[in-house]
Amino acid sequence: MEGVTPGKQNQILGMSTVAFTVCFAVWTIFSILGVQIKQELGLSDTQFGLLAGTPILTGALSRIFLGIWTDQYGGRIVYFLTMIFAAAATFLLSFATTYEMMLLAALGLGLAGGSFAVGIAYVSKWYPKERQGTALGIFGAGNVGAAVTKFTAPFVLVAFGWQMVAQVWAIALVVTAVIFWFTTEDDPELKARKAKGIKAPGLKEQLEPLKNQQVWRFSLYYFFVFGAFVALALWLPRYLIGVYGLDIKTAGMLAAFYSVPASLFRAYGGHLSDRYGARSVMYWTFGVSLICLFMLSYPNTDYVIHGIKGNIAFSTQMGLVPFVVLVFVLGFMMSLGKAAVYKHIPVYYPQNVGSVGGLVGLIGGLGGFILPITFGVMNDLVGVWTSCFMLLFAIVVVSLLWMHFSIRAMEREAMAEQISGLPEFPEMQHVHSAEKHGRGTGALITDWRPEDPEFWKTTGNRIAQRNLWISIPCLLLAFSVWLVWSVVVAKLPAIGFTYSTDQLFWLAALPGLSGATLRIFYSFMVPIFGGRLWTTLTTASLLIPAFGIGYAVQDPNTPYLIFLVLALLCGFGGGNFASSMANISFFFPKAQKGNALALNAGLGNAGVSVMQFVVPLVVTAGVFGAIGGEPQRISGGAQLWLQNAGFVWVPFLLVTTALAWFGMNDIATAKASFKDQAVIFQRKHNWIMCWLYTGTFGSFIGYSAGFPLLAKTQFPEIDSLQYVFLGPLVGALSRAATGWISDRFGGGRVTLYTFVLMIAAVAGVLYFLGIKNQPGAFWGFFAMFMVLFFATGIGNASTFQMIPIIMRSELEHLMPSLNPADRLRQAEKESAAIIGFTSAIAAYGAFFIPKAYGSSISLTGGPEMALWGFLIFYVSCVLLTWFVYTRPGGLLHDIERGITPRSPTATPAQ
Repeated sequence: MEGVTPGKQNQILGMSTVAFTVCFAVWTIFSILGVQIKQELGLSDTQFGLLAGTPILTGALSRIFLGIWTDQYGGRIVYFLTMIFAAAATFLLSFATTYEMMLLAALGLGLAGGSFAVGIAYVSKWYPKERQGTALGIFGAGNVGAAVTKFTAPFVLVAFGWQMVAQVWAIALVVTAVIFWFTTEDDPELKARKAKGIKAPGLKEQLEPLKNQQVWRFSLYYFFVFGAFVALALWLPRYLIGVYGLDIKTAGMLAAFYSVPASLFRAYGGHLSDRYGARSVMYWTFGVSLICLFMLSYPNTDYVIHGIKGNIAFSTQMGLVPFVVLVFVLGFMMSLGKAAVYKHIPVYYPQNVGSVGGLVGLIGGLGGFILPITFGVMNDLVGVWTSCFMLLFAIVVVSLLWMHFSIRAMEREAMAEQISGLPEFPEMQHVHSAEKHGRGTGALITDWRPEDPEFWKTTGNRIAQRNLWISIPCLLLAFSVWLVWSVVVAKLPAIGFTYSTDQLFWLAALPGLSGATLRIFYSFMVPIFGGRLWTTLTTASLLIPAFGIGYAVQDPNTPYLIFLVLALLCGFGGGNFASSMANISFFFPKAQKGNALALNAGLGNAGVSVMQFVVPLVVTAGVFGAIGGEPQRISGGAQLWLQNAGFVWVPFLLVTTALAWFGMNDIATAKASFKDQAVIFQRKHNWIMCWLYTGTFGSFIGYSAGFPLLAKTQFPEIDSLQYVFLGPLVGALSRAATGWISDRFGGGRVTLYTFVLMIAAVAGVLYFLGIKNQPGAFWGFFAMFMVLFFATGIGNASTFQMIPIIMRSELEHLMPSLNPADRLRQAEKESAAIIGFTSAIAAYGAFFIPKAYGSSISLTGGPEMALWGFLIFYVSCVLLTWFVYTRPGGLLHDIERGITPRSPTATPAQ
């Protein structure tokens, strides 16, 4: 900072802020133009959301690269070029005449949003740490450009047309770029580096901090405070026109009441962060936003209470004035939060502001892209205007909880000794000592040595087996609840629910989407909460969708939104797999870990077939008597108790929840650092195995979710629900029973031939669907799916067998400096992390496969297009397995043929 005067700082900050304001005005131009274009081209809400979000996508994805280039080449030149390229794309937009041309122009226009990462890295280098919060807050106030567009663009649009708006905004950006170039200079750090001849940091060095969990936590915060801000800035004019019937000029003006405070007060947020700390500001941001979003998300509702003297009717609705006030408060809190997030970055990562700030900005920008599209999709599917605020409410809840528990974990780690000396309750102070209250006994195990043969024989084996056999039924029930919609949706039309086929497939697919996403987070929960507490909580959480389904299906007037929420909540069961496997892995020694995990996973997977066998039986009888509710009438006069599909799991969940709490244990030394495991994101084989395991387990879980409804829709004359449980059962049993094949012949070769078999089976399914009106076609269709399920089970075992062998082989080249023992430990740690991560990614098959069926039927009238897509995907898996692993010269070719010995203590396939 030597030689940097306050005048120079103010000049740089002022010009950077003006440039960012203009860039932001250009970046959000579709918030006004999009409404007019939507009317001209007759776009749906989803298409409008995609058009409005496309510039946000480019602006988000470009931020990390622009941030890195700023650290390497300087902010002045990168800022100037970014504005010039964005201006060119904006000018060309005015000549677009089709939806596709507008999407293409919008991609280039989005570079204007990438300028944020450039400005953050550039401005931060002109200020000392104690003033960076205020400086970056002032710079970030350039978000007010969104309000500039809302205030002025409607008048230009009405007077001259939307094409003139694009041209004027492009010219303004070029003028700003030229002025910026002649009134700024290179930052002090770049000048010093050039003077000393020091080379700029390389890409690998710039990306190194991205392995830290903390960076991704900051990114989630910014996903809300910035991504949601951008999304609402784009969406509010549409919302105000649709809900309150305003014209575009009035809607744009009122939407500015949100954009202005969410921009200008960012400078004040930076000042508060410098003075009181960014953490306190984030707590206030999330807390107040939670209250605002709860009120905004509540839809207009009519209530009728059956009182003693008659009905009492009243309504709840939010008028325009309170809506604008709440939006103003929400925007104000978001502005404080945006400044607080970026206060953290130069303090924690002073040498990597570009890359870290770029990543955080990227995730925030992706929020601005994903959320408008999601808002449109939710409007189309749910039909409730306030659904956008419901989604934001959920994001704030997750962000607040993650922040709070992370802070508590850091505090406990920093003050472990002092905290251990505190009583659980103040009134227990007089008995608070290890001798009196027995700390380290009972559920918490402080001495755990599974690799010690004597300890394992006398103590460890008994405890580990007890935890395993409690974990198995918990996981089995989790899989049962996770996939219960696959059967329920097939029965809904019969009892009076008039949903379209695509809506039914959405219900079957959403548990897979939420379950796969939750797996990513559940993987890290056991070390934070302990296996006993987390297993208890996650098992008990399944009671919510179980009870919810039981009550919702009894009334054909239940809103579709309720079913969507219940389908998402069923994803709790899908997330349990990751935490259950992580928990059990801590209890067993290396020699028995594979078998224990196989029992936990294999018998847990069997929950799908148990559910598909049990539910069709229990819904045909009133097994709960009067407390289970009245039956539903179906055609032919028969009765159905569909509520039993949810209620049947309740007693078992209550028992297993109690068993988990009273019978399981926590291991004090069970720790898994995210930073240590994050190295897998640099391993190419992690991503390759994600692709292959999606082909095996993703297919298993996706076919399990979609098979009942697919069979019902394609062969309605067959009562297929009494047979479909066999598919998941075959897949689960083949996974446990065929592991020896991979041990004998090699996981790579088995995986290759498994995908060949799956290609043949899908071709068979397509053949029998083509002749589905002929006698016996259903049984051919059914047989081909049994082959598919059988093959997925084999592939699940073989791909997991490949991972530890791949990593032990690779680490000989990646970490040659480690001694053999340390290298083996590193390989085991990375293998475990890759197994967990691939299982999370592959679980998205439970969403994409049923959704692909639904989309294919909606677009073409049949599922064949989706099946052809699956077949092509399996072909890619065959080629990838052969090229990388099994061909002569491939990584596993010599190992699996005994030409090169395997690394020691390879994990068995089972």
